Amino acid sequence: MSLLTSIILGLIQGVAEFLPISSSGHLAIAQNLLGMSTAGEIPEFFDVLLHFGTLLAVVVAYWPDVRDMVCEFFRGIGDLAHRTTPTPVPPARRLVLLVIVGTLPLFAILPFSDKIQGLASNMTFVGGALIVTGLLLFASDMVRRGRKDAHSATLVDALLIGFAQAIATAPGISRSGMTISVGCFTGFERKFAVRFSFLLSLPAVLGANILTLGKAVKAGIDWGQMPVYLVGVVTAAVVGYFCIRLLRLVAEKGKFGFFAYYCWVAGAVTLILNAIF
Repeated sequence: MSLLTSIILGLIQGVAEFLPISSSGHLAIAQNLLGMSTAGEIPEFFDVLLHFGTLLAVVVAYWPDVRDMVCEFFRGIGDLAHRTTPTPVPPARRLVLLVIVGTLPLFAILPFSDKIQGLASNMTFVGGALIVTGLLLFASDMVRRGRKDAHSATLVDALLIGFAQAIATAPGISRSGMTISVGCFTGFERKFAVRFSFLLSLPAVLGANILTLGKAVKAGIDWGQMPVYLVGVVTAAVVGYFCIRLLRLVAEKGKFGFFAYYCWVAGAVTLILNAIF
């Protein structure tokens, strides 16, 4: 792998992982319609590292939240052992519970993960999924601004957003677009909807990395390529961080319309090209 290829892949990972345009959908389009058969041929270990780079971007962007949540997680275990509960419950501890509940639906789809990933070869599905993503983003601009935050969000809210994240494992459905939109529908304050979406991604991405790491090690690691790999990781982390900041700014303005229009165009072009070729 060349240094330029590593940088380009890191750039794509950083942008597509966070902006609500569906990285899986674009990869499927590149492979099936544009003839880029090598688009998915990334060394497994490098793929794990790229996702680790975007994981770092979330940790840096939301470091105060991550630090407080980790501390409250262990304090909560201690309180359970001593059968004590602080009153009121610290917001960071509530966030930990909300993220845990929101992650549970992912376990329900594990038995079907292969079938879901197999949809990447169905361009009609991918094109339609991109259009649906656009509709959700557009609708999220239309709903009244919510007021729920870490203090008032409920477990049911977290579970609904968790189901949205599970659905977004389908190619063409954007994870961030789906979870942010459903957050807005459930009455989340817009900045909190973005914040919760990215915090919810941490256990999902970390778990996927752990599951993939074993296969990557078995497939073999080219240690000579490690410096090149690390350049891609840094690129993914830096670009991802700025994409998170961009999405937070968009949330403050309340305008996801641009991403909706992009998804509609991408979905329509996908359907047309599929019909032609």
